[in-house]
Amino acid sequence: MRIVVTNCNTTQEMTEEIVRGARAAAGPGTTVTGLTPAWGPESAEGWLDSYLSAAAVLDTLRTYDEPYDAVVMAGFGEHGREGARELLDVPVVDITEAAAHLACLLGRRYGVVTTLERSCGQIEDSLETAGVGRNCAGVVGTGLGVLELHDTDRTVRAFVDAARRVRDAGAEVLVLGCAGMTGLQQVVAEKVGVPVVDGVGAAVKLAEALVGLGLETSRAGTYAKPPAKQRVWGRGDGGAA
Repeated sequence: MRIVVTNCNTTQEMTEEIVRGARAAAGPGTTVTGLTPAWGPESAEGWLDSYLSAAAVLDTLRTYDEPYDAVVMAGFGEHGREGARELLDVPVVDITEAAAHLACLLGRRYGVVTTLERSCGQIEDSLETAGVGRNCAGVVGTGLGVLELHDTDRTVRAFVDAARRVRDAGAEVLVLGCAGMTGLQQVVAEKVGVPVVDGVGAAVKLAEALVGLGLETSRAGTYAKPPAKQRVWGRGDGGAA
């Protein structure tokens, strides 16, 4: 089984970290390939970055010509998943909804710990769109930017503080609200005392399950293939999607 994992930003080091987490979660016989957009934001933190990232990720996927069986979109709360499902003929799993769905199997209410507070509203909207918003006890920020997550000790301290706040607000399960936090779930779970779900790992396992069960994206209505028409991508690269 071949899974493609798309970073939502142009930072190659983050792609490599995400791929390490994805491979750790993947089962025997699953290969994981990471894709980094050639253009877009170096980190996605806010509405402008998110829409720009969505277009860049879709552009990356439409021009990637190696065979694969499923796509994992590794941007927490970022836009683009619905467009990717229209575009591609393989299952597309977004880490945001994957983490939330698995969290709902472990407790009645879950909480999300993310990076900057400015991303919280966007994540809440993404969870609502995915149909899992009603079980969310809250989305809280650590105050750390995406590019600051390389400082593991500082990230753990900030995450644990935020996690305790959302746990006290009623969360029975926690979700890592950024692909760059992949790998922190065990240490945080030990310190906070509740299960912690990593979206990258959750999405990889769900992608494997969908492929293994022979399931594909429905074309009846919402995710029907986009109508054939001229679409100009970037600087004059035209053609039907």
